Amino acid sequence: MKIVHIITRLIVGGAQENTLITCKVLAQRGHDVTLITGPALGPEGELLTDAKGQGYETVVVDRLRRAINPINDVPSYVRIKKLLRQLQPDIVHTHSAKAGILGRFAGYALKDQWAANRPWVVHGIHGLAFHPYQSSLLNKFYIAVERSTAKRTDFFISVADAMTEQATAVAIGKPEQFVTAYSAIDEDDFLTPISQQRRQDFRRKHGIAEDAVVLVTIARLFMLKGHEYIVESAKSLAKRFENAVWLFVGDGTLSEHFKQQVRELGLAERIRFTGLLPPSEIPLAIQSSDILVHCSLREGLARALPQGMLCGKPAISFDLDGAREVVNERTGRLIEPKNIGQLVEACAELLENESLRRQLGENGREFVKEMFSPDRMVDTIEAAYRKLLGQS
Repeated sequence: MKIVHIITRLIVGGAQENTLITCKVLAQRGHDVTLITGPALGPEGELLTDAKGQGYETVVVDRLRRAINPINDVPSYVRIKKLLRQLQPDIVHTHSAKAGILGRFAGYALKDQWAANRPWVVHGIHGLAFHPYQSSLLNKFYIAVERSTAKRTDFFISVADAMTEQATAVAIGKPEQFVTAYSAIDEDDFLTPISQQRRQDFRRKHGIAEDAVVLVTIARLFMLKGHEYIVESAKSLAKRFENAVWLFVGDGTLSEHFKQQVRELGLAERIRFTGLLPPSEIPLAIQSSDILVHCSLREGLARALPQGMLCGKPAISFDLDGAREVVNERTGRLIEPKNIGQLVEACAELLENESLRRQLGENGREFVKEMFSPDRMVDTIEAAYRKLLGQS
């Protein structure tokens, strides 16, 4: 098959890592794959270099940006449409909001010009633009846009069943147009234990004592990622557990805000910031920790959760979107969003019980090992493509 993937930007993030793995495995299986993306702008770090030498072509559309701006959006649409006309793919598979809109409109506009209804247009739902933590007016706008774009979509690939349920509940697509493909992780680095020396070196680098129990959070320091709830919980937990340390892995626009808040609270020795780490160091950060805590208010299914489980760590997460598809009483603790009391209770339970941490971690590793393998994800995606092309 000739396949084009389109994503807004290749920053460090779950949707981007998912897309790169998909393109790489599809190319390894002999498909003709092209990835179209905008510049990798932003403080989150870039993955554009990771697309090089992977067996597929990458094309950068210079004016493709995340923010809504007709001055950039119109020429980006024209450029994407021109590229698709040149490439003549069988499948156009879009990711993220902006690329999802421009790419699907461009792909669908070419259907009438080619034989056999090509290209078939697929959209990957890694998260939804509408959610309970913004104004109803803005949600109505996003839902209207997604409904319009859904009319130009032949099939949807969701990263969690929850995404399908939320989309179809507001008449975005039809249930028969959806399939779930859990977002793949290159698992070997997470499953392979690190040496005691590497663990000690990592902790020493970030000022963490060897006997500390570390609660790690892997997320951009950004709105709705939930760091404020973790800081709030640490205010009381730090007094009860003298060896508890919190580790924030990532960077973002709120980095200085949280660092200042931590200093003002007198928690600078208890809450550590690594700054931006390359994806290759995420397994090291998790394996050097003891508990994964994820309090984001908006996710499809956060990759940090299965990543933590693959490392044999229990997970504590707000119960929203796809979290409950991996976190349960056997693998960690689900808590009510924004409920600081429940967050404190869940963290305290695991901080004081090492054997429980170990058991939940072992359960989690076995539970997610097959669910998030690259081959399983791409098998599902490839089957969807073949179904559209009448090859199944």
